[in-house]
Amino acid sequence: MHQGRRHHRGLGRRWYDRENVLERLERYQRDLEQELADVSDLITRLRAGEAPQQEAQTI
Repeated sequence: MHQGRRHHRGLGRRWYDRENVLERLERYQRDLEQELADVSDLITRLRAGEAPQQEAQTI
């Protein structure tokens, strides 16, 4: 039986590094803020009686 440290592929120590986590969360927050702004703009236009513009969704 093999003894010793296991090496995990893919997710490593850098994935959980505080700076990396912070950077990913800040990027996610910016994305959410942009999406909220888009939804708020659409609600405003719909209330004003304007037809919504079709935009390509990027995910």
